[in-house]
Amino acid sequence: MDISASLAAAARGDQTAWDALVRQFSGLLWSIARAYRLNDADAADAVQCTWIKLVEHLDRIDEPERLAGWLSTTARHECLQLLRRAGRLPEPAEEIADSPDPAPEVDHDLLTGERDAALWQVFEQLPDRCRRLLRVLMASPPPAYTEVALALDMPVGSIGPIRQRCLGRLKVLVTGNELLEGRS
Repeated sequence: MDISASLAAAARGDQTAWDALVRQFSGLLWSIARAYRLNDADAADAVQCTWIKLVEHLDRIDEPERLAGWLSTTARHECLQLLRRAGRLPEPAEEIADSPDPAPEVDHDLLTGERDAALWQVFEQLPDRCRRLLRVLMASPPPAYTEVALALDMPVGSIGPIRQRCLGRLKVLVTGNELLEGRS
């Protein structure tokens, strides 16, 4: 069943059509939520709110072939709303005294944090197109190239070569950085 038929059937209440849409686009929505580095609960909220928005707008989707783009945009808006709310209303940190700390050694977290921060700093030096593509492809499991192509408005056949060039640029940026190359 094509997207147009699935949307029409879902709008009529066909659960099978709705399930097909969810199967087809869930990976894309989760990859977008992960690209915003949301925790599991917030990512689930963003994805769920995106699906709710689709239910609310099922009868107003004029171009079903562009559903992946519509869902992507809606998911990004939901992620940004969650981040804005979190910034305005930070949750208080809970501290439980007298309980053992299950975290690894302090220096492990420090070194991992420094390495991750350095990698993200280098990552931000990549062109915007590379950053967007690599963030979407970092999802686990990664979305299908057809979904990525629709979401990022690029030809399917160019995703692999662009990905390779972007990773090559990232490798060049990492080269010489002792923290990222693993040298002591």
